[in-house]
Amino acid sequence: MAKLKLPPRGEATAELTRRGFLISMSAAGAAFGFPRAGLAAPDGVPPALAGNIYEPSLWYSIDADGKVNVNIIRAEMGQHVGTAIARILADELEVAWEDVRITHVDSAEKWGFMVTGGSWSVWQSWPLYRQAGAAGRTALIEAAAAKWGVEPAGCVAREGKITSGDNTITYAELVSEGITRSFTEDELKALPLKPVSDLRLVGKEVTALDIANKTTGKTIYGIDAKIDGMVYAAPLLPPTRLGSSVTNVDDSAAQSVKGYVQTLTLDDPSGTVPGWVMVIGETFMAAQRAAQKVKVTWAAGPTADVTEAQIQDHGRELIANPDGGSILDTGNTDTGPVFDSAADSIEAEYTTSTVLHFQMEPLNATVFQNADGVWEIHTGNQWQSLILPTLQAALGVEADKIVMRTYMLGGGFGRRLNGDYAVPVALASKALGGKPVKMVMMRPEDVLFDSPRSASVQQLKMAFDAEGAVIGMEHHATAGWPTEVMVPSFMPKGINDEPYDPFAIAGADHWYSVGAQKVRAISNDLANATFRPGWLRSVGPGWTNWAVESFMDEAAHKFGRDPLEFRLSLFTAEGRNAGSAPNAVGGAKRQAAVVKRAAELAGWGEDLPADTGIGIATSFGQERDMPTWVACAARVKVDRETGEVTVEKLHLVTDAGIVVDPDGALAQTQGAALWGLSMALYEGTEIKAGNVSDTNLDTYTPLRMIDTPEMEIEFIDSTEVPVGLGEPATTVVAPAIGNAIYNAVGVRLRSLPMTPEKLRAALAG
Repeated sequence: MAKLKLPPRGEATAELTRRGFLISMSAAGAAFGFPRAGLAAPDGVPPALAGNIYEPSLWYSIDADGKVNVNIIRAEMGQHVGTAIARILADELEVAWEDVRITHVDSAEKWGFMVTGGSWSVWQSWPLYRQAGAAGRTALIEAAAAKWGVEPAGCVAREGKITSGDNTITYAELVSEGITRSFTEDELKALPLKPVSDLRLVGKEVTALDIANKTTGKTIYGIDAKIDGMVYAAPLLPPTRLGSSVTNVDDSAAQSVKGYVQTLTLDDPSGTVPGWVMVIGETFMAAQRAAQKVKVTWAAGPTADVTEAQIQDHGRELIANPDGGSILDTGNTDTGPVFDSAADSIEAEYTTSTVLHFQMEPLNATVFQNADGVWEIHTGNQWQSLILPTLQAALGVEADKIVMRTYMLGGGFGRRLNGDYAVPVALASKALGGKPVKMVMMRPEDVLFDSPRSASVQQLKMAFDAEGAVIGMEHHATAGWPTEVMVPSFMPKGINDEPYDPFAIAGADHWYSVGAQKVRAISNDLANATFRPGWLRSVGPGWTNWAVESFMDEAAHKFGRDPLEFRLSLFTAEGRNAGSAPNAVGGAKRQAAVVKRAAELAGWGEDLPADTGIGIATSFGQERDMPTWVACAARVKVDRETGEVTVEKLHLVTDAGIVVDPDGALAQTQGAALWGLSMALYEGTEIKAGNVSDTNLDTYTPLRMIDTPEMEIEFIDSTEVPVGLGEPATTVVAPAIGNAIYNAVGVRLRSLPMTPEKLRAALAG
């Protein structure tokens, strides 16, 4: 097992000034003046390349100095995704790490489907970039062999050089002489890859390619975009996210503001921002000050009176209808006869509140139409392929008339998967004849336009036979579905031919063997109509795993079983839970292993002080076809008088297959676990009058640094396929804490967040 600690950071190796670039508009059109020596240029312009260039693949090039530029389609938002992906390629290519550069590319069609979410980036990039690296290594070896008149099999590539006997030649020399070798798709698939045991960069400590610029403030974010002659837009948001319309605008008071230009009522053919008004100013402050003086009258949409309680009550009504929703394929779903004949059963309801993103960098975008008639969208974005068609509809143009330049993100966490914030800026620019327009939202507007994690209601049941064995389980879950409202084509169908949002139910289809099993996913249409449900770090498993792991604990205690032993008895790794190649080899056995190790680290079963408890929870991360096995043992102390819960320590154990980037893996797990803790005890708003009730960090209070516990994190050594690490640890912390609270003081909390008020009420009985 690998116990990881943060390595020392590398020094800056290139200059990339944060504000040292300018997009200048001139009579000749738009000229882009970005620095070309940066380690992580955000603009799609690769670093300067020397002489001849060899491109073995779309994904990278090698220049005549032997420098390798790796093209990255994933958004960078603090997770060092470029470093992780580049090292996969560099390892297979056999190039020295100091010769590697990365470029975060634009949205050109050649890059294919572009999305950064779901903890998919490394998992999806692993086969692709290894194959690409192998192609370059093969071509260079063949070129060297031909030059020397030897067989390629007698040549060895290492650190950017080819050797055969006394002959040595560098990649730089070979590229300078010219290489034209290309590969068909079948040839690429047939290329031999290095054995995992021979990988020299994957899993080792290297200097992150973007950390120096980030830590010195030189990295360029969307909020930094600057264009000659641009104006600024301050949005005025309608009373409801959907269905509102403007009835009157009075900007007479704004006329006195120096730098005020005009106020625009947006006409949005895409339906993304109905009822929006944009106040235009020559400067950011002029736009903001003028916006405070513009008076707008709206006709509110039909959800203006909706509350959080109504959304959750509606969810309960939906669950009560046995014919509603989509039933997932979990094998034997005929649970009715099993529960009818059961010797005993248990059932419980779990709820979660609406949760906001509150990413550090507020939503922003800069848009203009260049001299070629192409709309330039400059912003940070996680899912270019999703928002580009919406922008086309809003602007009324074809795909070749829009390009998105994706900048570094000052936090994404799923909010920037939905790039809707670029739409009003594009519409404002169009209304001004293509003039450059920049919008930076103030925090309240950012929050009111958030795509929050929907409130959820879940009801679970478990059946037992006369010997106490589990013979059946049901899980009914309802929430607002982000995929349904934003990309319904991503929804598969259940066995009853009804579509479902896979990102709103993943986790309920767990790896426990429980006999007959029914998982029913139900869309809360009232939530969908009230706000725009969004993907927030861990998405569905953030609430489904809260219910599953709390319920497993309840079931164990009800029948006098040790919760650890009870879980392990159900991880039989049989049937659909046995696992499969290439991503889920070992199945439930690997999940059992992380559970055992987390319990061991936490001292499971040892005597503890009064009002102190250890709780355990486990998860397979995101989806069953790319499971990341995680377990958390949380130690907490409860103050019975105040209801305050102090999390003393979190023990986390993860089996993510090959850990490609140890530093990134540790940071991802730490961040995910702390967000899980934040949502467990602190985070949650509620819908009032059709909108979120908290709009800033004075009332919405995430985890503070002073409340951060000690964490012990381990990764299981593995040679299996690397899977996702950005989100899985988020899903295990809340149920582990809830279970620890029960072990500490004997009360069960079934609603997130677990506030002192809820705990005091539970203790009072």
